[in-house]
Formats: sequence, structure tokens, C-alpha cells
Amino acid sequence: MIVLQRYLLQTSVLPFNRIVRSVFFLGLIALCGCELVPRDTSSLLVPRLQRSEIFGLFAGMGTTFAAVPDLIAMLKRRSCAGMNPRMAAIMGVFQILWVYYGLLVASRPVIVWNLVAVVINLLSVAAYRHFFRIEKAGQGG
Repeated sequence: MIVLQRYLLQTSVLPFNRIVRSVFFLGLIALCGCELVPRDTSSLLVPRLQRSEIFGLFAGMGTTFAAVPDLIAMLKRRSCAGMNPRMAAIMGVFQILWVYYGLLVASRPVIVWNLVAVVINLLSVAAYRHFFRIEKAGQGG
């Protein structure tokens, strides 16, 4: 049994290592052909924005709305089961710090998406408190 486990482990790890090495090697070749420090030029779509701001807006959208499915599920269930309010509160505090950082470095994407994320986390904590009170009143009465 142990020999079989070792064989399966070795055969399943080798293709993964080859894939990782191949991707790393191709990425290294691509980086060698490029400048390591790209120039931030103005966007062709919106000339008053830098290209980094356009990418930052799209990248921030994904991370900002990551908490929305949990909020929607909690609202549909009308229950706070499975939600951790401390996590949302901690994330909210650090997103406020990100907003401040965005103001310091004058980065519109950092400011905008973290403000939206703060609002989403506030809604999550408020919904948790609301449903927690309802569930607590239902158990006590």
C-alpha cells in the first residue's frame, strides 16, 4: 500500500513540476524580451487616464466585488449563518487604510475600489447585525 501511494505521488507530481517549469521558462523568455520597467503612457481609450489606472480599475473591480456573493447569499437566506463579521470588519479597516494610501500616492483606482469595498463590507456587517438580532429575538421568545 505504501509503495502504491509513493508511486502515485511521484507520477502525479512530475507532470505538474514540468508544467510549472515550462510556464516559468516561457515567462522568463517573455520578460527578457520586454523592458522590466514599462513606461506608463496615457490610455488610447481615455487620454486623461494613464494605462496603469485603466488596468488598476479592472483589477480592483475583481477584488472589490469578491465579498458580494456572500452578502447576496446572506440576504437571500435572511440569516447570518456562515458569515464572520470580524473578517468583514477587519477587511473594512484595512480597506480604509488602502483608501488613505491611495490618497497619498494619488492613485484613483486604489481610492475608488477601496471606497466601494468599504461600503460592501459595511453592508455585510450591517446585514449580519440585523439578522443576528432577528435570530436572537426568535430564540429568546
